[in-house]
Amino acid sequence: MKDLSKTIAIVLAAGRGTRAGGTQPKQWQMLLGKSLTAWSVDAFMSHAEIDAVVVVHHPEDQEMIAQLPAAVRCLHGGANRDDSVRCALSALKDQAPEYVLIHDAARPCLTQSLISTCIDAMRARGAAAPAVALQDTLWRGGDTVEATVDRSNLWRAQTPQCFSYQVICSAHAAATRPATDDVQVVSAAGHLVAIVPGDADNLKVTLPGDFARAERILRGRMKLRLGNGFDVHKFGPGTEITLCGITLPHKAGLLGHSDADVGMHAVTDAVYGALARGDIGQHFPPSDLRWKGAPSDIFLKHAVQLAEELGFHIENVDCTLICEFPKIGPHSIEMRARMAQIMGLDSDQVSIKATTSETLGFTGREEGIAAIATVALVSR
Repeated sequence: MKDLSKTIAIVLAAGRGTRAGGTQPKQWQMLLGKSLTAWSVDAFMSHAEIDAVVVVHHPEDQEMIAQLPAAVRCLHGGANRDDSVRCALSALKDQAPEYVLIHDAARPCLTQSLISTCIDAMRARGAAAPAVALQDTLWRGGDTVEATVDRSNLWRAQTPQCFSYQVICSAHAAATRPATDDVQVVSAAGHLVAIVPGDADNLKVTLPGDFARAERILRGRMKLRLGNGFDVHKFGPGTEITLCGITLPHKAGLLGHSDADVGMHAVTDAVYGALARGDIGQHFPPSDLRWKGAPSDIFLKHAVQLAEELGFHIENVDCTLICEFPKIGPHSIEMRARMAQIMGLDSDQVSIKATTSETLGFTGREEGIAAIATVALVSR
């Protein structure tokens, strides 16, 4: 059962991260289509025990914030890590959270299971953080080995570092010197911090080569769903038709309970199919008069929203319209733009094309139009 107290994740993204290379701070560089910060934010937003996410960023990175979900609260950080944490803690006073999780944005491979483990330990002990025990032999030296260091009880610290809000606030208020992380601050104030088993894949991107490793990790976790949709509408009285959201003049209309947009219907069913959530008829029954003559973007937007709720984003769409007339080529760019707008995609993620059936069958006899669509969904 979910704890009724409020738990807020703070994602620290105000650093400059120059060692990672690139023209932007590392936390805003792209990895499989999303910035490192967006990966970290999505991990928390997808977790049932997290009530809100706060991103602390540099004032110069204001434009980067647009790529984050609207529900994320964004605020400016300070001159160093400690100052940024204190900015976030101060901004949360009015919300009075019970717990906070403080995470480095440059750790994009955070898992749901590690978040859960940290939360459980934090609620039991008041303060907890993940760490990985050192496995390698440790040496001390310069150009030559001077001594071997006992690795017993040595750990590699990770984030999220998790605390009772009152514990972390009082610890930062009492701090007299800079710290490398929040465990150091809390420990200096006399509080015990429980160590929970970390994840070797929860790496902190620091150097250019770390991006490739993070990509391999994330690709290994991504789930791919494919769906297809097929729809047919016959011609009837009318002087125009709607295809993929664009209204075209024609010698006949298309018959259907809604606006009979055969292309959009095929794409919508492809999304439902990839999610194993039925088809348009199940979500919007023709027997319901609310949908009579309704624009088909209502159906498509619902399918896209459902995909988001189930943890997927749409990677690409391919729709083929099968008809003798009208000619689709002159309108395909406009159709792609309209479908992309409805689905929240870029136009280069949407393909709209057409073919004829060489005068064969009902489409060849110009009795109607058919459409077939394929979509790829990728887990967030």
